[in-house]
Amino acid sequence: MEIARVRTFVLFASLAAAAAAQEATKPRLTAEDVITAPRLSDPQISPDGKVVLYAVGEPSLAENKVVTRLWTVPVEGGAAKRLTEGPANEGRWSPDGSKIAYVARAADGPQIFVMNADGGGARQVTKLSTGASGPAWSPDGARILFTSEVRPGLKDDDAQRAKAKEIEDSGVKAQIFDGLLFRHWSSFSDGKRSQLFTVDVASGAVRQLTDEARHAPPFNLGGPPDYAWSRDGKSVYFTRGPAAEVEAWSTNADLCVVSAEGGTPRNLTPHNLGWDGSPSVSPDGRWVAFRSQARDGYESDLYRLMLLNVETGAIRRVAGALNDGVDEMLWKPESDGLFVSTQEEGSHAWWETELGAFAASKIFSGPNAYSASLGPDGRTFVALHATLTRPPELYRFDGAGFTRLTFHQKELLEGRAWPTRESRVWTGAGQEKVHGFVTFPPDFDDAKRWPLLLLIHGGPQGAWMDGWSTRWNPAIFASAGYVVFSPNPRGSTGYGHRFVEQISRDWGGRVMEDVLNGVDALVAEGYVDPSRMGAAGGSYGGYLVNWILGHDHRFKALMSHAGVYDLVSMYGSTEELWFPEWEFGGPPWEQPEHYERWSPHRYAAAFRTPTLVIHGELDYRVPVAQGLQLFSTLQRKGVPSRFLYFPDEGHWILKPKNSRLWNATVLEWFDGKLKPAK
Repeated sequence: MEIARVRTFVLFASLAAAAAAQEATKPRLTAEDVITAPRLSDPQISPDGKVVLYAVGEPSLAENKVVTRLWTVPVEGGAAKRLTEGPANEGRWSPDGSKIAYVARAADGPQIFVMNADGGGARQVTKLSTGASGPAWSPDGARILFTSEVRPGLKDDDAQRAKAKEIEDSGVKAQIFDGLLFRHWSSFSDGKRSQLFTVDVASGAVRQLTDEARHAPPFNLGGPPDYAWSRDGKSVYFTRGPAAEVEAWSTNADLCVVSAEGGTPRNLTPHNLGWDGSPSVSPDGRWVAFRSQARDGYESDLYRLMLLNVETGAIRRVAGALNDGVDEMLWKPESDGLFVSTQEEGSHAWWETELGAFAASKIFSGPNAYSASLGPDGRTFVALHATLTRPPELYRFDGAGFTRLTFHQKELLEGRAWPTRESRVWTGAGQEKVHGFVTFPPDFDDAKRWPLLLLIHGGPQGAWMDGWSTRWNPAIFASAGYVVFSPNPRGSTGYGHRFVEQISRDWGGRVMEDVLNGVDALVAEGYVDPSRMGAAGGSYGGYLVNWILGHDHRFKALMSHAGVYDLVSMYGSTEELWFPEWEFGGPPWEQPEHYERWSPHRYAAAFRTPTLVIHGELDYRVPVAQGLQLFSTLQRKGVPSRFLYFPDEGHWILKPKNSRLWNATVLEWFDGKLKPAK
């Protein structure tokens, strides 16, 4: 028996050595590989539980865009099928599973279409001049709820169309504003507000449900849906944004209900001053689950899970023991509880909770499962799964583990030598434990000394997840020969809400110590060359790079993308005023000491590290002047620096060709500073 075990070990060792040798001959992962890889999203299990509908974005460098199409795959596994030849997204099953509503481009922009479940018989059902998005079927399948951005007060689409033509024909591009938040992220509002509509599937007749000066629903940055039908189809629950006159500095959104025929909405959460939204109606129609934040102006406050009793209007909190905010919510078929997800140490955890229960039971964590759909049996989940070194595919989870359903990334996975990633925990400020990830080159040898690239995440209330990214992708940098460090310091989500809150009014304090202690811990492991270290970050990450620039000189090169540089001028030119007011305790005329204390521009006398600055003209979140001020200062001081400017991008670099240039420029910058000349 012992001899057999030794022989087996030798056999496995030989196979592993052969596999490693074969892997070494494969080409390295490149930025172009990542940019052009299929992008899976939005899985939806059919009402009978047999098929998953999902979207696949197909990037094209030649056309400089991403075209998304709809696919299906059997829940039990099998061949995937593409349903749409042309661009399509936001696919949703009809209640009986015979039809699929989706969004596609038409003459007047995005519109709602309906096709058969097999992809045939497609027809356009909305023809609004203002477009349509976000389809949601009524319980009887006769109508579809959707949103459109319209100018308030105009009686119908003919009036909307006439007003748009009047503006176009005037030849005047100037606009007059009487209030703030007239621009957001990367676009101007043009006086429009998001409102709710329904369309009759058979006749195409459209009815507007809300007509307010505020957004109803408001802008949604990737969270759960902000509207849902009642189970009897007589009303619609939705999130209504803050009043127009305070929307630039308030986050006080409310959960409301409006008749499915339209009319005056009723506020269901008038006494909560924070954000209330993401309604999800129980299968029996008796409850509405929603997410709620307690404090106005704090966009990163804890998302609590709340239950509204439809009959009485009473609201109570559920799963209050959860120490991290609720992300996704899925009702159990019997309406006796929900499955919810939270972030957990760079991944996701899924929990089961009963109605009225303070506690929640963890059902699985570890594999980064997100964007989940629950089958009608109440046990089968389909979700996306990805890691820092593996792009997303669809998986089924049914209590017996994960089963892979799609293979869109097969060619990429098998055709490249892949980096590896590991978790790390170290001691940060105040003896707190801090967690993060290290990504290693495919040919990593711990006996060698490697250049280090520190990547600092934005937010600052966010986290490096063990997931795939098409923008800041550690695997690209690791494949180029760097040990890549992605820490989750103070302010990061998924480590308890107390940890999140320790960043506010302390932007360059404990978080700086957390990050640099992590760098020191990696250097102590012996494979990082301390003379060849660089740091890069975007948004808040760019801020911390700018802070490092004036406070620490261990790095030989830096990169600041959309980084905050002057906190006072940032306040006066950004759009979401609630953000700096919460982070620094109020506006700068009330809290000048906080803005001055933590503004990187005040420490420019100490700048000497070569720095690459990147910014987009359409970035209204962190306006381009922040990058221009930083670059001007570096140039005037004679610090080696470069400015990469995108006239057609906002806070994120999204166009495939621009993304390729971004990655090439960043790698060229760090290679020139951190790698020896060949």
